[in-house]
Formats: sequence, structure tokens, C-alpha cells
Amino acid sequence: MEMLIDLLGDAGALAVAGLVVGIMFGAAAQKSHFCLRAATVEVADGRLGPRLAVWLIAFMSALALVQGSVALDFLELSGTRAIASTGSISGALIGGVMFGTGMVLARGCASRLLVLASCGNLRALVTGLILTLVAQAAFTGVLSPARETLAGIWMVSGGAARDLSMIFGLPTAVYAILAMAGLLLAIAFAVAQKVPVATMVPAAGVGGAVAIGWLMTFAIAQTSFEIVPVSSVTFTGPATDTLMALVAERNVELSFGIGLVPGVAMGAAATAIHSGDWEIERFGADTPMERYLAGAVLMGFGAMLAGGCAVGAGLSGGSAFSLTAWIAVFAMWAGAVATHRLMKRHPVSQRS
Repeated sequence: MEMLIDLLGDAGALAVAGLVVGIMFGAAAQKSHFCLRAATVEVADGRLGPRLAVWLIAFMSALALVQGSVALDFLELSGTRAIASTGSISGALIGGVMFGTGMVLARGCASRLLVLASCGNLRALVTGLILTLVAQAAFTGVLSPARETLAGIWMVSGGAARDLSMIFGLPTAVYAILAMAGLLLAIAFAVAQKVPVATMVPAAGVGGAVAIGWLMTFAIAQTSFEIVPVSSVTFTGPATDTLMALVAERNVELSFGIGLVPGVAMGAAATAIHSGDWEIERFGADTPMERYLAGAVLMGFGAMLAGGCAVGAGLSGGSAFSLTAWIAVFAMWAGAVATHRLMKRHPVSQRS
């Protein structure tokens, strides 16, 4: 890592790390069909199926690898933004529900939309662009006052108050052991659901990419003489940074996120082409654009309010034991399940 920093500098090393992690995540997500929305739909329909098994393997893999790294002193997360900075419980709750609702309407979360768009899905491409624009508006634009107001309803200070490992007060080894046990249970559940090994392995790779993201950025931060943010896979913020870098008349500021987004696109596209799954898909009568756009708006605002998307909060923040991240992902589940059930109970005609 020191040689990479000497060659490319801190920012360049972070961008390369993001690119490597992105390629791994994109390939694994495409191969496993990892999707939080699909898992929530199964639960909403009253069944525990293979999509849930894939999500559980990814989540528990990230949790086990990250907490195992912490227990072995390979990783320190107390100084990360997910733990150290002030958070918002109201933002996690409200934003999480909004994101979960939008995820069902748009048939995919931020990461899934990027993967699908890289495989030729034009619906996902348009939806992802709208999501990114709304996220930027919620972060620094016209929607930022509304986001700040909702986030300010119930704040939580950074540090021990936001660190679940400190809240529960158990030795770090215990968390690693419990996470590994959870991973074994997730694998057993996947086997019972007849999920093929060729799907389970890349599902674990999704969680592995999250852990590698934490480890690589931590290694760069430990080696660098500058302050380097330790982070991992998330999509809403990096997507806005990437879009702004493409349209702004200024030099691109390299970062982990700038490398991550194109890396995911490359990994997903290459995997889809290799497997023969790359195909142009458009909006149609059974895929009304207005529903996708409404979902994009809810996800863009919700992700910025919640402090992350389904992967940024759900896997990266969750694996770091961030209190607000766990609240956000539970809220995403609740919002998605409720929305899917409501849509089944009150179907909207294709004409409307």
C-alpha cells in the first residue's frame, strides 16, 4: 500500500482502491443477483426464499469479515464517519422508510440500479440519474433545508452513543463469533432454499467487497501523512460525486467513491457480457416511468436523510456496528414491505 501511495499519492491510491473494490462488488452483485428489494418482496409475500438467503449471506459475510478484522486488530472503526460524527435517529427512521418505499416503486435500490444500468437496462439508467440529482439537491441544493429539518428532530452524538459495540459492551471477539455463527446460519438457510453454490459464493463476495473497502481505506489512512477518510462501499454520495465530476468544468478530485462507481459498472457489465445476460431493456406498459421516477425521488432524498443507501447503511454501516445504520436498514425493510403489500392490496391500473 505504501508503494501505491508513493506512486499515485493518497487520492490516487484511494481511487485505485475504489476501482478494485467496485469491480469486485459489481461482478459479485451481478452474478448473485444481490438485491435488497427482492428480499423484502419475498418477506412481504409471506415466504422466506432464495432472494432473502442471498441478502443474508452478503450481510452476514460483511459483518463477520469486518468484525473479525476488528477483533484481530486489522481494522479500527471508531474514527469513521459512521461512528464518530453526529448522527440522526429521526433521519435514519424517516429516510429509511422513504428509501424502502422508493426501492419498491423503482424495482431496485441505488446499487442494484447501477448494476442493472451497466447490463443494458435503460429504465435503471434513467432512474439512477434522477436518484443522483435528487440526492445532490438534498445534500447541498434546494432540498437540503428539508433534510436538515427532518434530521434535526432526533440527533445522537458521535462516539460511544453511536457505536453498538460500545453500547452492548461485549469483547470484540464475541461480536466476531456471533457474526460468524450468523453467516453459517445464513448459508444453511440458503442450502435449504436450494440456492446453488455458484450463487452463494458471489453473494459472500458482495460482503467481502465491503470488508475489503474498509480494510484498504484503513490501510491507506494508516500509511498516509494526511487525514484520509476510512470508508467502504456506498452509492448515493459517490454517484453524485461522479456525476458532478463529469459535468463540472474543473479537475476531478480523486477519491474512493470516484473509483468505486465506474468499477462497479465495469465489473457488472463484464460479468453480464460473459454470461450472456447483457440486454437492452426499456420502459413499457408494465413498467410505467412515473412509478420509477417517484421511486427515484424518494430514494435520493431518503438516502441522504438516512445517511446511506441499502448498501452504504445496510452493509457498510451495518458491518461497522453503527447505531443509525442499523436503524436505517430496519426502516428500509419496514418501508419496502409495507409498500409492496399496499401495492398488492390496491393495484393501480396500467392506464393510470
